[in-house]
Amino acid sequence: ALQRRMLEWERQRWIERIERQRGSRLIVLVHRQESMGLLGFPIMRYIDVTDSEEVLRAIELTDPQVPIDLVLHTPGGLVLASLQIARALRRHPGGTRVIVPHYAMSGGTLIALAADEIIMSPHAVLGPVDPQIGQYPAASLLAVLEKKPLSEVDDQTLILADVARKAVQQLQDAIYELLGGRYPDEQARHLAQKLSEGHWTHDYPITYEKAKELGLRVRCDIPKEFLHLMALYPQPVRHQPGVEYLPIPRHREGTSRSAHKGG
Repeated sequence: ALQRRMLEWERQRWIERIERQRGSRLIVLVHRQESMGLLGFPIMRYIDVTDSEEVLRAIELTDPQVPIDLVLHTPGGLVLASLQIARALRRHPGGTRVIVPHYAMSGGTLIALAADEIIMSPHAVLGPVDPQIGQYPAASLLAVLEKKPLSEVDDQTLILADVARKAVQQLQDAIYELLGGRYPDEQARHLAQKLSEGHWTHDYPITYEKAKELGLRVRCDIPKEFLHLMALYPQPVRHQPGVEYLPIPRHREGTSRSAHKGG
């Protein structure tokens, strides 16, 4: 408990420091795997309505002319919550930047599209924003209807495909809305289709280079302060560490005696 409070204090100190340096409001949305459940399964965190409430409150507390830096580290989450955050970010007049130290997939990418610019680390990734209907990609459900006669498709699949068609169209419209006014109309429509229609698997990693190729406004010069801040959100420790390294800069000469265990 004491270590957790110290980490919280240190995070607040670094958030305040970065805000002073950049003259911005800094909001951090980080999802880590939580402690193990009763049956030994990890509890995964994702973007939910509680997150959207907190982010919206932070945006409302920010002067319209103050820029917003939003750090994203998330596998995605609810479309409703992600869109609420994205639209609030899009409407903020003071300039907006999304910082992605490691990954912002699915709903995280949807939020990133709302920012004036996206700042990624060299190995960070975004992801497609294609909707998922239960355990199935919406695009794959629609593909079934194209490949089989309707008489051979069961009622449940037809119902799911109808929901899938609506979900794809709704997300396309939302992405176009977020990009509109900052990207040429034709490019905004192309990006909306490319990211929502299932051209890739849902976990396809969109690297900085790929994002640049797609025409997104991305940079790859993430300030080191954000990487230090991320280190203050450690993954809950498992009994057996999955990653071990010496937590110091490594040069051609010199060694260190202490090892660091992660995960």
